[in-house]
Amino acid sequence: MNARIVLLPGDGIGPEVTAQGRKVLEKVAKTFGHTFEFSTHAIGGNAIDDFGDPLPEATLTACRNSDAILLGAVGGPKWDDPNAKTRPEAGLLRIRKELGLFANLRPITAQECLIDASPLKREIVQGTDILFVRELTGGIYFGESGLTKNADGSETAFSTATYSTHEIERVVRIAAIAARQRSGHLTMVDKANVLEVSRLWRRVTERLIRAEFPDLKYDVVLVDAMAMHLISRPSTFDVVVTSNLFGDILTDEGSMLPGSMGLLPSASIGSSGPGLYEPIHGSAPDIAGKGVANPLATILAAAMLLRHSLKLESEAKAVETAVDQVLAQGFRTRDIAPKGHPSIGTEEMGQQVLDALKS
Repeated sequence: MNARIVLLPGDGIGPEVTAQGRKVLEKVAKTFGHTFEFSTHAIGGNAIDDFGDPLPEATLTACRNSDAILLGAVGGPKWDDPNAKTRPEAGLLRIRKELGLFANLRPITAQECLIDASPLKREIVQGTDILFVRELTGGIYFGESGLTKNADGSETAFSTATYSTHEIERVVRIAAIAARQRSGHLTMVDKANVLEVSRLWRRVTERLIRAEFPDLKYDVVLVDAMAMHLISRPSTFDVVVTSNLFGDILTDEGSMLPGSMGLLPSASIGSSGPGLYEPIHGSAPDIAGKGVANPLATILAAAMLLRHSLKLESEAKAVETAVDQVLAQGFRTRDIAPKGHPSIGTEEMGQQVLDALKS
């Protein structure tokens, strides 16, 4: 296969972990006989500094012309001024919208060799294997918003959550297909007891499941209850689909189940065109440049890139197997090393995966 892959290293630890993801993709290409052409472009805070825009037009054009995109992370204290004209995160929201990346896939798996790194008890975490499917281009993050001045000098702000039938159907369908390929259990999370937009989610989802996926075990959980269940009985869930805001919050909570955000990848996909693959962690400016960031989430994001955009299932499994092997052998970065135990850095962890990667 010949494929064009755009790299968006971004800010903070983004360049460090993206470099390891690229090395793994290069090893895959060499091992399996593919040709991957890489190009690197700016996004986020560094793009604001250099171009005055968190998503320069050249970056967007390169992404549109690619087969897949690997992103590091965006943001940091340098660009946190609430009065700034634009922020790094605006680039991330815009690229999702421009490329039609409406579904975000976030697998959360508790690996046996790392269960003791979780802040929760072993018996709670053991067996957890959840795929979150988060709607990504609608809802409150993209709805109408504003800020008005009141006569008394105070301010009133509003942000509107808006969804259409079509937006709900397309993301639920992706989740349902995934559930059918896994254990056949789909959970939809909403707040239908309070929010009108959630009541639409519930009606549309129930109708679609009855019509197209009657074989699935389907249930609904309110978002506040789901927040509790994730830390009391996470192993009882399989595929979970929800809206943009709820998915954002719940997947960050869920990321603690395996012990670290540094282990979890994500894929943002649409109906066509390139997908965007990234770790779910942020830019971690406090450790940027120190060579201690965990690259495994980015490496696993590269595996998702191989699977979903390039349709290279064997290659994706080879990368995931290599990561499993390295962890089983006891190699740990600082974020997942037990207290008092040795750890290795970003480049050494990446090298261990490269050494374990086989056809």
